[in-house]
Amino acid sequence: MRSLAATLAIAATLPLAVAAQPRPTGPAASEPKTWSTPWDKTRPRDPYADQQGRVWFVGQVGNYVARLDPRTGEFKRYEIDPGTNPHNLVVDRRGMVWFTGNANGRIVRMDPASGKLTTFMMPDSTVRDPHTMTFDRKGDAWFTAQGAGVVGHLTPADGKIRLWRMAAGSRPYGIWIDSHDQPWFDLFGTNQIGTIDPRTGAFKAYPLPNDRSRPRRIAITPDDIIWYGDYTRGYLGRLDPVTGKVEEYALPSGLSSLPYAMTVDDRGRIWLAETGVQPNRLVAFDPAKKAFTETVAIAANGANTIRHMTFDRTTRQIWFGGDANMIGRVQVSAAPVVP
Repeated sequence: MRSLAATLAIAATLPLAVAAQPRPTGPAASEPKTWSTPWDKTRPRDPYADQQGRVWFVGQVGNYVARLDPRTGEFKRYEIDPGTNPHNLVVDRRGMVWFTGNANGRIVRMDPASGKLTTFMMPDSTVRDPHTMTFDRKGDAWFTAQGAGVVGHLTPADGKIRLWRMAAGSRPYGIWIDSHDQPWFDLFGTNQIGTIDPRTGAFKAYPLPNDRSRPRRIAITPDDIIWYGDYTRGYLGRLDPVTGKVEEYALPSGLSSLPYAMTVDDRGRIWLAETGVQPNRLVAFDPAKKAFTETVAIAANGANTIRHMTFDRTTRQIWFGGDANMIGRVQVSAAPVVP
């Protein structure tokens, strides 16, 4: 039989043992934040963070370029040529701001220090709608023109532009560069993903297995796998360009999801904007788990559509614009700590 002193000694150790147990915690959540722009009904879109942490974007309907300082919430607007209706904006590695003239057949470089504009006109007057652009590691730009059915390549050093015409009705849309500096793009009017060999100029199309598929945006993970959002069927698709094999994963909102904007974070997760639901939701897919692991609702004052997103590796933030007069970001959660 234990003595009273021994029993008390054992009891005294119990709180210490309980305190030493790790506290259960759930996975960290990615956090959204939005800013209302000073210019209502101008469709602010396609924000891109520069090397100083400022975020540049265009007002497609308002016909302007602007920037946001996320630290102060201050906006600054830059006037551009009338009738440009800029669609997409990218900041290059030298800090120059580039945007596509979606209504007047041009790509424009803007010096953010002076506001000076340098215009690169399309060599074909029928290509009036440069759409989405991106840069390869050499500093050359690749771009799509949806209505004209064209994919193009711009060499800024000499201003030369080369155009590739796609089939009628193909609607080249989103575009991304892989680790070999090869451009990939979706042909939104078809069930195809396309690419151009930058060395030979040869075009190749990868048909998706369902005739009803309509890929609207694409993203590429570090392993050079092509991911797409199937706008009509509500799926995230995975295309292996080596084998041509396609795998599909139903989006959380199913047929009503209307996946639009896409990007990839530094954890290798694919993010899509579900724009068929209000408020729009950003969902993250983990390829290693083959599962959607996060859902972030983006509150908005009115109907909203998130059309394009970029991931800033320096701050680990996803930036996006919304039709409901907003610029927003999601601070991406850190990977869970495995004990």
